[in-house]
Amino acid sequence: MAIVSLEARHVRIRLRRPVKHASHTRTETDNVVVVCKLADGSVGFGEGVPREYVTGETIDGALSLLMASDLAARLTPCANFAQVLALAENFRLNPIPDDDRECRGNAARCAVELALLDAYGRSFGEPLMNVAKILAPELYEPHTRVQYSGVILSAKGWKSRLLALYYRIQGFRQIKVKVGINGIDDAKRLKILRRMLGSAREIRIDANEAWSSGEVLDRILALEPFGISSVEQPVPHEDVDSLTAVRPRTKVPIMLDESLCGPVDAKRAVDAGTCDLFNLRLSKCGGFIPSLRLAQFAVRHGLGYQLGCQVGETGILSAAGRHFATSVKGIRNLEGSFDRHLVWDALTTADLTFARGGWAPALVGCGLGATFDPARLDAVTVRREVLVGG
Repeated sequence: MAIVSLEARHVRIRLRRPVKHASHTRTETDNVVVVCKLADGSVGFGEGVPREYVTGETIDGALSLLMASDLAARLTPCANFAQVLALAENFRLNPIPDDDRECRGNAARCAVELALLDAYGRSFGEPLMNVAKILAPELYEPHTRVQYSGVILSAKGWKSRLLALYYRIQGFRQIKVKVGINGIDDAKRLKILRRMLGSAREIRIDANEAWSSGEVLDRILALEPFGISSVEQPVPHEDVDSLTAVRPRTKVPIMLDESLCGPVDAKRAVDAGTCDLFNLRLSKCGGFIPSLRLAQFAVRHGLGYQLGCQVGETGILSAAGRHFATSVKGIRNLEGSFDRHLVWDALTTADLTFARGGWAPALVGCGLGATFDPARLDAVTVRREVLVGG
C-alpha cells in the first residue's frame, strides 16, 4: 500500500486559560499536524508539539526539516502491518548540525510517525495499541480503562484549596503540583494541599528546571515532609549532572523530563546515575515507538517511567497517548487527555477528555481509534506544506 499524499500543517491551538510554570507561560500553542493519505483512501493524522526550551524545536524549524527531508524517497509502500512498523521505527529525518542529543527533530518525527501508524492501522485493521503487543511483548498489558492524574499549576490561596478539594471529591488518586514558581512559598502551599487532599492521595512535584544545582537538595529536603512521590526535572538541563550527588541524599525519587528526550539522554542518565524515573512524552521523545523503546530501556536498567503530555496537545496526541497507556504496563503516573479542560479547538468529533476521577476508556477502532474533523483542522491551520504527492 503506497502513500499518495503527505501534508504538514502549522496549527495554532487556543488554550482556555493561561498555563504557567517555572519555564514558561502559554496562552496558545503552535503544533505541527501531518495528514497521510494512502492509495486505498485511508487517512491518518499525526501531531507534534515543538518546544524550543525542551528539544530546541520551533514550529518553523519543524516544517523546514520536514520539507528538506525528501520523505517521498524514505516512505516506501508497505504490504502488511509488520512492514509498517519497520518503516515507522527506522524512519529518520535529516540530521541537524550540532544536535548532540539527537532530539531537535522529535516533534516533527512524532507527527509523521503517528500519521503513518494511523493511516496504515486503518488500512490493515490494526489499532495503535497493537504496536506494543508486537514490538515489546514483555511490556504489553492491555487495559480496558486507565486513570489520569490531576494537576495543580500556578493556582494559590483559595483557588488551590478549591482545586485540591475538587480532585479529592472527584476521586483522583494522583496529583501533580508545579513548584518553583516566583511568588509562591512551596512548603506552605504543599502543607495546605496535603491537608486538603488527605494522606491517601499521591502528590508529586514538577519544578520545570526552576532550581539551581546549589539549592536543589535543600529545596527537595524542605518538601520531603509532605510525602511527595517524586520530583520532576528540579534543575536546568545544563546542570543535570549535579543530580548524581543529590539522589543518595534524598528519599524522593528524581524524574527527568527536559533532560530525557531520547536514547542519547537516556544512556547519559543511566551512566551518570542522575535519576530514578523517566517522563515519557510522545512528541518530546519522537513518537510512539521511540517512547516504547525508552520504556524498555528504563526497565532494563531498573528505572521507572510515567507517560506525560505537553500543554496544548489536541485529540491526536490524546488518542495516541491513550493507546500507549492502555497497552503498556508499569506506567507510574499518567498525564494527558485534558482536551475539553484546556483547549478551545477540538479536532476530534468525539470528546477524549478524561471523566470523573481521571478515568478514561481504551479506544476501540483501528489506527488511533478516533475520528478527526477536516473542517476543524482547516479552521486552525496557519500554513500548510505538501511533503509527498501533489
